[in-house]
Amino acid sequence: MTTASPPRRTDPGAITRSEVRRPASLADAIRELAELGTDGAPLAGGTWVMRAPLRGAPVARVYVALDGLAELHGIRTGDDAVEIGAMVTHDELAALDAPPALAGLIEAARRSAFPAVRSVATVGGNIAAVGFPEADLVPALLAAEARVVVAGPDGERTEDLAGHLASRRERLAGELIARIVVPTPAARRSAFERLTVRGGGEYAIASVALSVDIEGATVAAARVGVGGVEEIARLSDAAAAVLVGAALDDAAAERAGQAAADECTAREGLDAPGWYRLAVLPALARRAAATLTTADDQQK
Repeated sequence: MTTASPPRRTDPGAITRSEVRRPASLADAIRELAELGTDGAPLAGGTWVMRAPLRGAPVARVYVALDGLAELHGIRTGDDAVEIGAMVTHDELAALDAPPALAGLIEAARRSAFPAVRSVATVGGNIAAVGFPEADLVPALLAAEARVVVAGPDGERTEDLAGHLASRRERLAGELIARIVVPTPAARRSAFERLTVRGGGEYAIASVALSVDIEGATVAAARVGVGGVEEIARLSDAAAAVLVGAALDDAAAERAGQAAADECTAREGLDAPGWYRLAVLPALARRAAATLTTADDQQK
């Protein structure tokens, strides 16, 4: 079995014509990608692929289109979890009538990019896009304790999302994200906040996703996802530790945001310097927590 190392880099100014294949089933897509090896790549919504020349990123000789594969579409809601197909778009996810455990993920989908992008950008593509630290769904999925079901030549397996993100460059040829499984405990609440340079539609300078399990007035468990700050979105264990055992108020949320800032090593960028990405995390955490407490008041 070959290892899917990145295809050869392409001159951004050159016109490259890639072949696009349309398999009839997920099994066919896996087989074709495995046979193509480094010459092939999956094509989902295409929003990341079409910008490859602008990034100086490689363009594959053959793209295997996934949009026609029924196995990768649809959202299935169970008693304790929701399964989201890899080809579900941001718009489809944003329209989901889901329990509070998924509110942060739905908000991330709703506020991501522009309407034209949200209509085609996919959940699986957001996870799979290497070199895209601003991907809004990823910190929200991390906070939501999502797991990734990967389909490949040897069948399916389920992976922790953080581990999947760290190993994306070492994926075996033919492996694809099939769906994402997100637990929905009744006591779980979630929220998402992001900051951009000018307004909606732009990539986030930084984002914070909160997911908390509430017992009475106290946080019993917490997960805090941070996006846009480092090269890959991450969970902040230090921020979660601040919240557990405390009431979810402004002060606790700001302390959690500061703990996340202390734990991160921020990237530099043309949109914002590293120090600024860290400086805004306490405010983003406070705003996310305020969303949660407001939602709880509305439910009473």
